Amino acid sequence: MSHFKDPDPSSQQHDPYAAFRVPSYRLFLIGSLLLQIGKAGQALAISWEIYQRTNQPLALGLTGLVQALPMFLFTLPAGVLADVLDRKKLIIGSLLGTGLMSLALATASASSAPVKLIYLILFLDASMERLGSPARTAILPLLVPRDTFENAVKWRTSLSQISGMLGPMMGGFLIARSLTATYVIAAGASMVFILFLLRIHIPLGPVSLPGRMFTQVSEGIQFLWRRKIVLGAVSLDMFAVLLGGATYLLPIFARDIFDLSALGISPEQALGWLRAAPAAGALFMALILAHLPPMRKAGKLLLWSVAGFGLATIGFGLSRNFWFSWAMLFLTGLFDNISVVVRHTLVQMATPNEMRGRVSAVNSIFIGSSNQLGGFESGMVAHLFGPIVSVVSGGVGTLLVVASWTFLFPGLRRFGTFLELDREDSPPPKEVFPC
Repeated sequence: MSHFKDPDPSSQQHDPYAAFRVPSYRLFLIGSLLLQIGKAGQALAISWEIYQRTNQPLALGLTGLVQALPMFLFTLPAGVLADVLDRKKLIIGSLLGTGLMSLALATASASSAPVKLIYLILFLDASMERLGSPARTAILPLLVPRDTFENAVKWRTSLSQISGMLGPMMGGFLIARSLTATYVIAAGASMVFILFLLRIHIPLGPVSLPGRMFTQVSEGIQFLWRRKIVLGAVSLDMFAVLLGGATYLLPIFARDIFDLSALGISPEQALGWLRAAPAAGALFMALILAHLPPMRKAGKLLLWSVAGFGLATIGFGLSRNFWFSWAMLFLTGLFDNISVVVRHTLVQMATPNEMRGRVSAVNSIFIGSSNQLGGFESGMVAHLFGPIVSVVSGGVGTLLVVASWTFLFPGLRRFGTFLELDREDSPPPKEVFPC
């Protein structure tokens, strides 16, 4: 059993692979990668199946709405549970639930069950996912030393984007042949991640004492409200995601807007390529960030990256050329990855371990619900005014939000490095890291 020593930053070179030298982190990352590949393929299959069976943009938006409801209903209670119970057990229970729901989707698809039943299964699947999401986020700082955490987040986002590419590409290949197989593979990925978790030692660290759930939830909200820089970062990303929900409308672009005859690809394949584009851009940026030293002007970088996301969204909405549109989606992922790294690192490093479950839950409601509600908003606007107006107006709205946040949260604009944050909790116990 080895002991990590607190390095002197001035005397050591930047190690871009520092996080990978922790065995528990490697296992957790590989399991997460496989899970996300399966779920990304499943998300593509759901959107394609719903649009093929209904031909309604609003039906695509409803898939976002039914998955957003569990965000509001269960995320905060799950955050409390993540602070008072064994986080690993919570994650395993969540994975068992989502695996069963993936099998239910496979059965519903194979039997051509009513679309309403698919919506119900999606609601249950999102509810199971909510159970373990705060715990899954909160344990990451316990797997690596504090000075390695920014590097760990960068690599986690890098591999998340690999899954974001491979999942849709795999899904685009499979949905042209068997929607059912896509759901079954997602269920298998959940089971494999459970096997990886059983091999990982996750220290409990300081935890909160059980108490009134409402009081504990309010403590997490109050903490976020007091830390204005964290509130600014989270809310900025929330509105950007809420307004930039173009990915929910990709089945419409793939089937009805782009002329694919000269390209020799099917709409299903085009959908897979389009869904993979943001992940490709995010992976490209994540690999760059992982090899760069720690950020020095993280606040300004966050603001510029969200503005770039908005501009690329507008470019996608105005384009009729498939490959230019692919490039614009590539850029949305590239810029989004920067904001994800800044936001996630900031939230986790500024929060004491005994509150990370609740704060992660509040953060999940901000970001996760805006993802799903953004899909509903995009579907609704597309239903009323068309998909082009929906995408372009969302990009314009994102730019307006960035301009507003620059003045509403001056501390965010001035924020420099993550190690400048007040150290409100102690680092992970050095003896918990295996050799």
